[in-house]
Amino acid sequence: MTEFHSSSDRSHYKLAKSAANPQVAYTTISKVSPWLSPLAYLLGRHLILPLFFGRIFITGQEYIPTHGPVILAPTHRSRWDALMVPYAAGRDLTGRDLRFMVDFNECQGLQGWFIRNLGGFPVNPKHPSIATLRHAVDLLATGETLVIFPEGGIRKGKLHPLKPGIARLALSAESSYVGLGVQIVPISIDYSRTNPTWGTNVNINIGKPIKVAEYQIPNSKQGAKSLTADLASSLQKLSHHQSEINSHTFAEITNT
Repeated sequence: MTEFHSSSDRSHYKLAKSAANPQVAYTTISKVSPWLSPLAYLLGRHLILPLFFGRIFITGQEYIPTHGPVILAPTHRSRWDALMVPYAAGRDLTGRDLRFMVDFNECQGLQGWFIRNLGGFPVNPKHPSIATLRHAVDLLATGETLVIFPEGGIRKGKLHPLKPGIARLALSAESSYVGLGVQIVPISIDYSRTNPTWGTNVNINIGKPIKVAEYQIPNSKQGAKSLTADLASSLQKLSHHQSEINSHTFAEITNT
């Protein structure tokens, strides 16, 4: 979903001109509706998820920063992830709305209207526009929480190789604003069934934040590579086998 192509320029990206990408350029700016966002969160947390899923287990919520720029980096196993992340790390925990970076193909029509009014914004994974990346950096600069799936699209089974875009974006923001303090939080989301159906159990395991500033080195490509590798290692450690989920070996967070 968020793979960006590298180049040798200062921002670490091969950026496409907005005029060449009208499908992303005209809807880049996002906003959080003061009435729609609380309503959607309330319905998802207290109605949709409790009714559809069995038990939802969450560990590591104490690692979610409550202030400052944050990138949540969850694994991506199902469309349900878009509701699971706010459930585990959203308003009730931090008091902040989550700003999802979404494939522009998902931001069309009525669905696109909801995404943009819930704080999401579109990106063309193959040719991200300057406006899109600038919007993401600006959100981080104002202390927002972004959600970016580092594997890209939905990937079934074990952890797949991460796309380099999340590390490059984080390092670009950190280098643009001295002392910004961007943190990346790895989140593993695992379902007891490959294709979640009614009654499926879920395990959400949140890891310790990774401080992006520690990867700012003269060789920017190597810094991004090291950051991507460490994020992948954290996600791998957080992942659990489905048999462990079914055996209920994790602390349960009740659906209240």
